[in-house]
Amino acid sequence: MRAVMVTAKGDPSVLDARSIDAPEISGDNQVLVKIAAAGVNPIDTKVRAGNLFGAELPFIPGCDACGTVVETGTAVKNVKPGDMVWYCHGGLGLAQGNYAEYNVLEEWQLARKPASIDEIQAAASPLVLITAWESLFTQARLQAGETVLIHAGAGGVGHVAIQLAKWRGARVITTVSSAEKAAMARELGADETIDYRNENLAERLSELTGGKGADVVYDTVGPAVFQESIPLTAHYGRLVTLINPVGIDWTEARIRNLAVHFTLMLAPWVRNLREHWLRQSDILRQCGELFDSGGLEVRVQATLPLEQAAEAHRIIEEGHTSGKLVLTI
Repeated sequence: MRAVMVTAKGDPSVLDARSIDAPEISGDNQVLVKIAAAGVNPIDTKVRAGNLFGAELPFIPGCDACGTVVETGTAVKNVKPGDMVWYCHGGLGLAQGNYAEYNVLEEWQLARKPASIDEIQAAASPLVLITAWESLFTQARLQAGETVLIHAGAGGVGHVAIQLAKWRGARVITTVSSAEKAAMARELGADETIDYRNENLAERLSELTGGKGADVVYDTVGPAVFQESIPLTAHYGRLVTLINPVGIDWTEARIRNLAVHFTLMLAPWVRNLREHWLRQSDILRQCGELFDSGGLEVRVQATLPLEQAAEAHRIIEEGHTSGKLVLTI
């Protein structure tokens, strides 16, 4: 099969397209999937650049995908050959990723693709959906009527987080870097947008919240934004981040009695936490229902063929993408 592999730690040039043997079913509960498209996520670039989990090289990256079931083990009950499925599994070097023509998964690791979206949207969605859901609902426990500030609202996770927060009944404020991204965020349901390049974020948020700050602040960017977010969070509020916030001055967070939460949706894979893996599968099922009811969409900025995976990584590392990138296979 065709596959793109990480051959060494380094820049996107270490990604190599090659032909390798296709995986085969080895267990009764396994499913062989012919992959149609694979999502590209920032974690893919980090795994490539740093081999974060000490994987044996070379390995196939790519955490989420959509494809067609072509073969099942004898104990598989919920899918059959010909079914379209989507999933988030692999890509860290601990199990095969999805920059490839085929993958083998356990039945419980995948779900039927929502009928209302195509294979490109389905491939783009699982990782960002699960990440945003766990951040806002599992960790920050966002409630209807609360105000949430979502950083980078036009990004892959951010634009999904806007929609989920609105579905929950929250007031959504988001940061953007251009008028075009502000328009996109408003289309997706944001109540207010703040252009951090042209507006003073702290002053504008204070104006919008009557000086209180946001009940929940969601950092999807990094340590500098995390530090900036502490005084933007209401006293006794919740601050949740996707990034390891190194070098932080915690004084103001302590004075505000903030609850600080971390989200690494990959944790069940890294620590083999089956109960949490199954919960993530249920999150994907609920998001599928939202797609089919018209309450959710995932924006795809661009698609590229599998062999241009390195270019996709370069685009992500440049920053400021709007929506997701997808590899077609």
